[in-house]
Amino acid sequence: QVQLVESGGGLVQAGGSLRLSCAASGRISSYFMGWFRQAPGKEREVVTAINWRGNNTYYADSAKARFTISRDNAKNTVYLQMNSLKPEDTAVYYCAARLSGGWTSRPSGYNYWGQGTQVTVSS
Repeated sequence: QVQLVESGGGLVQAGGSLRLSCAASGRISSYFMGWFRQAPGKEREVVTAINWRGNNTYYADSAKARFTISRDNAKNTVYLQMNSLKPEDTAVYYCAARLSGGWTSRPSGYNYWGQGTQVTVSS
C-alpha cells in the first residue's frame, strides 16, 4: 500500500508559479507517476506523467512549455513545477501512482491517489 500526500498548492496571480510536491509513504521508485487535475464541474484530466527512471515524460497540451514534472526516487517524491499560470489552471491537483504499465492518460489506469491540493489562479 502506498500513500501519497500532495502539498504546495495555494492562491497565485496569473503569470505566477507554484511547485507542487507529492510525498509517498512507501517506495515509488518502480512506479509510473502522474499528476492530474479536476476543476469544478469537470472530469479529472491528466496534466503530466513520468516513468520510473525519470527519463521519459508526458504532457497534456495545456501543460506543455509551462509545467515540468520531475522525481527524486531517493526521497520518494514527485514534483510539479508550474510556471506562467493561467486562471484556467485553477483546479484540485492530484498525484497518482501506476503500479505497472507505461503511459496512460486514463485516471482508471492509476492505482493510488493522493487527497489533492487546491491551486487557484486569479486574473
